[in-house]
Amino acid sequence: MALGMMKKIDTGTIQLLCEVRDRVAVITLNRPEARNALSDDLTPALRRMIKERGEDPDVGALLITGAGTAFCAGGDIKGMGKSSRKTQMSDDERIADLKIRQRTLTGALFNLRKPTIAALPGPAAGAGLAIAMACDIRIAAESAFVSAGYARVGMSGDYGIAWLMTHLVGTARARELMYTADKVDAERCEQIGLFNRVVPDAVLRDEAFKLASSIAAGPSIALRNMKDNLNDALSNDYMTSLDGEAPRLVETSRTNDHQEAVRAFIEKRDPVFTGT
Repeated sequence: MALGMMKKIDTGTIQLLCEVRDRVAVITLNRPEARNALSDDLTPALRRMIKERGEDPDVGALLITGAGTAFCAGGDIKGMGKSSRKTQMSDDERIADLKIRQRTLTGALFNLRKPTIAALPGPAAGAGLAIAMACDIRIAAESAFVSAGYARVGMSGDYGIAWLMTHLVGTARARELMYTADKVDAERCEQIGLFNRVVPDAVLRDEAFKLASSIAAGPSIALRNMKDNLNDALSNDYMTSLDGEAPRLVETSRTNDHQEAVRAFIEKRDPVFTGT
């Protein structure tokens, strides 16, 4: 795809929009009237877009955002407990079903071997917050806030929110945020490391795309291996991480992108990466 060209992707539902431009897949949760709460139409489409754009060679990074003034309010509270499908399932069936749904949403997003950015124009709560935290980077509008939310509806949490929050802000703050379900404003989120950047509301979308496109233009093989290193660092000890870095470094040292970067450095110009 030529630089600057925009390609619209059919997601199968108006509740999720997707376009690819400058190697960035912009995925927009599109239920502004419900603060982009997850639904039986939106969520499967989101799972599919994460998988398909993750496999798309024309995509170097994913940018996930929400339409209107919210990122994602999480599960649709009004519909909780009313699903006839769920009421007909045994507990074991529901557990197995939830495990699959979690692994194919936030699990797939977290493990995607491409950089991912969440742009929050407003609140993120519950599973919506988990989606944002499963991304590599979070950039938020000044008016954005987050809430774990689960305690308010008498539930314990899903989509990996406890693990993600603990690794992002530490166990003490994670426990406070989970137990209280307090609203945490953007400034505080940036202070505790939950947000990477906070920008004025009016420029959020431009700044988020600028960040995503600059990353998407990078050396994709190196970025893929870099993300593997970073994910390993969350669970492996230091010596195991050292050993894991070695084959990836050797692989990337043999790429055309590495050779191009060396030439560009010598010639004092910006490199042009091709993903080879």
